[in-house]
Amino acid sequence: MGIFAWILFGLIAGVIAKLLMPGRDPGGFFVTIVIGVLGALLGGFIGSALGFGGVTGFNLSSFGIAVLGAVLLLWVYRVARR
Repeated sequence: MGIFAWILFGLIAGVIAKLLMPGRDPGGFFVTIVIGVLGALLGGFIGSALGFGGVTGFNLSSFGIAVLGAVLLLWVYRVARR
């Protein structure tokens, strides 16, 4: 996937992660993009390491892995900011 596709995919994953874990977070739109993109990468790395597959494109399993990675990263971000 190209860089713009990763940004779009990360934005969507970050927004879904914020919807699944509501609350006040410092940062705004750009932090959501960064959390989503890094979460997608983290989810892809963990999914590949565990044998579930990685983020391979715009499909349902890749989207699920990306969202789970973004949720995990958002949780870590919140714990670190306390």
